[in-house]
Amino acid sequence: MSERGAVEHDSPGEHRQPAPARRLELWLPIVIVVLDQLSKAIVRATLPLHASREIVPGFLDFTHVQNTGAAFGILNEVHFPFKTVVIAVIATVALVGVGLYAASLAHHQLVARIGLALIIGGAAGNLLDRIVAGSVVDFVDVYWRSYHFWAFNVADSAITVGVAIMILDMLDVGTHVSKAV
Repeated sequence: MSERGAVEHDSPGEHRQPAPARRLELWLPIVIVVLDQLSKAIVRATLPLHASREIVPGFLDFTHVQNTGAAFGILNEVHFPFKTVVIAVIATVALVGVGLYAASLAHHQLVARIGLALIIGGAAGNLLDRIVAGSVVDFVDVYWRSYHFWAFNVADSAITVGVAIMILDMLDVGTHVSKAV
């Protein structure tokens, strides 16, 4: 049986095993988008733009900022006609490309599928912000003394974890563990 429910035949009288459903690739990105959008809505409702709230003294604040640029604030201070549209189109093309690649993976490639599902969910969450508001809400401000990392959000975290999982999967980390006899 295929994912659409039709029975597939290799030859008359011979049946293939049903193809497992790809629920992971559907639900994980949806969960990421919901968590991302919910957290951003809470920040918008409770923290004025550019205001901060200390979470872990000397290490972590929630600071409401808007990123009109690309990842890590690239192009944030650059202004050109249709900037929001250009960035949204590039993000959409990348999201479609990642989605097509994810759809091509075999069912047994679970680690890669999880990584790509996280990337898709994060990219979709930030793309939704760009389309609706023209910018992305970032709020997690990690720092040490005067050194600040770029502010980020739940979507950015999902993308980062997804990329790390994909890199580890490509390097086959964990498949070469020695076994006791």
